[in-house]
Amino acid sequence: MGLNIEEQKAVDRFRKDVVEPSMTNLVIVDFWAEWCGPCKALAPVLEKVAAEYADKGVVLAKINVDEEQFIASQFQVRSIPTVYALFQGQPVADLTSARSESQLKQTLDQLLAQLPIKGGDGGAAQQQGQDVEQFVAMGEQILADGDAERAAGIFGQVVDMAPDNAPAHAGLIRALVAAGRADEAGALVASLPPALADDPAVKTARSALELAGTQVDEGELQTLRAAAAEDPADMEKQLAFAEAAFAANSRDEAADTLLAMIERDREWNDGAARTKLLQIFEAVGLEDPWVVATRRRLSKILFG
Repeated sequence: MGLNIEEQKAVDRFRKDVVEPSMTNLVIVDFWAEWCGPCKALAPVLEKVAAEYADKGVVLAKINVDEEQFIASQFQVRSIPTVYALFQGQPVADLTSARSESQLKQTLDQLLAQLPIKGGDGGAAQQQGQDVEQFVAMGEQILADGDAERAAGIFGQVVDMAPDNAPAHAGLIRALVAAGRADEAGALVASLPPALADDPAVKTARSALELAGTQVDEGELQTLRAAAAEDPADMEKQLAFAEAAFAANSRDEAADTLLAMIERDREWNDGAARTKLLQIFEAVGLEDPWVVATRRRLSKILFG
């Protein structure tokens, strides 16, 4: 077809993420970019409505125009946000003007009444599983981008859709902790049945909650910081500050302090500094770029 390698890769991604799901679903395609303010305002509306309409056969696909310029050009996207509805690989409506929840729902209701989409039966269970995975991944990305409140909203919707989904509960716990809502996270953990509470993903999220339990106010944090700075050899003071710093979202300070402790005396208190750092890694997520970079620093200290 005369496409270069990158263009062919873009087409393949679009086919997998949009065209194939559109064979049996109505796919909302949101063209957006990081720098676009209106895109960020519209995104929560699209995410909320798509989650509510998931059992009716509606799927949300997000296309970053900076990363997928070839696909955006094929749709002749001239401004963003631009939002289309696709069914069986073809655009069936331009949803760009539907900026409110009620407008979007009204348009979707009209489309769903006209299209042969089966929601709630047939392959509904399989489709819901795919929708849940999609929204969990979206929540994780938004949480990684630093918008904890929005991520909590998405994970909360997924939990409502799939109450037995462990990754959704884990994501909600971590998002609540990151948003400074540790009490709500604790209540959620306490309410979980044993099967969910013992899931590895939820155990990781509980680590984040435990670390948040060391949170102090700004005055106490400053006192702990000053005490650690005045006496670098006092490992107890260093550990206390590192725990408080991480709970206050100063994870660079926490990591720097713990790494310095490990370099000074890795065996202190049965390796307490290394244990705490590994707990932080688990709470943040082992695939997180910050964790990957900090693990490299730890490896250099341990193995030269």
